[in-house]
Amino acid sequence: MVRTRSFGSISADVCIYFLLGLVTLSTLYPLWYTVAVSFSDSSAVAGGFVTWWPVDFNLAAYHEIVSDHKFYKAFLVSIERVLLGTTISFVITLLMAYPLSKENSLFPGRNIIMWFLVVIMLFNSGLIPWYMTIKSYGMLDSIWALVLPYAVPVFNIILVINYFRGLPKELEEAGLVDGAGPWYLLLNIYLPLSVPVMATVTLFSIVFHWNAFFDGLILMNRPEHYPLQSYVQQLVVNINTTDISSEGLKSLSLLSNKTLNAAKIVVTMLPVLVIYPFLQRYFVHGITLGAVKE
Repeated sequence: MVRTRSFGSISADVCIYFLLGLVTLSTLYPLWYTVAVSFSDSSAVAGGFVTWWPVDFNLAAYHEIVSDHKFYKAFLVSIERVLLGTTISFVITLLMAYPLSKENSLFPGRNIIMWFLVVIMLFNSGLIPWYMTIKSYGMLDSIWALVLPYAVPVFNIILVINYFRGLPKELEEAGLVDGAGPWYLLLNIYLPLSVPVMATVTLFSIVFHWNAFFDGLILMNRPEHYPLQSYVQQLVVNINTTDISSEGLKSLSLLSNKTLNAAKIVVTMLPVLVIYPFLQRYFVHGITLGAVKE
């Protein structure tokens, strides 16, 4: 017998899709508006004429950003920070999560360490002690000041711990019977099975290191050591007013801090938008399995 859907059921689906469409539009519109502003001239932006499409399309804001060689230097610093920070965080997360996923009988002191991690995740010492600690280790104005203070991501560790605790214990028992040691179990059993959660925490680490800007401003003494986000935060429109030529007047009419700020946002979010689709399929699965304690 073929069942037909009632008019009420179809109407409910239409309403649901309509509401979801509105939510999607409200989420994407600010991003689209930012892109439109970055390609518009300053007078159109100041007058509020930019809505869906750029007005008087131009690349003045992007030209201002990339015309300085410091932009490329800052971009390379951010790449170095992401690679170092993500790699160190990945290794420490894996090495801490594996033993802490065991029962207290197998790893005495496990509960004490877990409580310690929870406390430091909820409470921090404050900005000044954090800065003084980094300074005392002689890391100021170096790439390590941007990497090592975030080498132990407690939230990611807890996420991976819960994921490991959800894996079948029979796999480890079978490996122990065959003579496998802890390193073999970690690298050949746990790690291959934990690709979703490790990809998720890797994405968290990449996004964090790429988007961080405040630490670069206070830990770097020289602007050439700024990561990209710190560099674009201190960019302002700078046109020489002592000798304004026709080209200078044209640039002044096309460029403002609003269009420059919009271009900053667009430039700095592109790498994350490129990386995210490759890790997105692991994201929900890793979060779901890693967030539930057995």
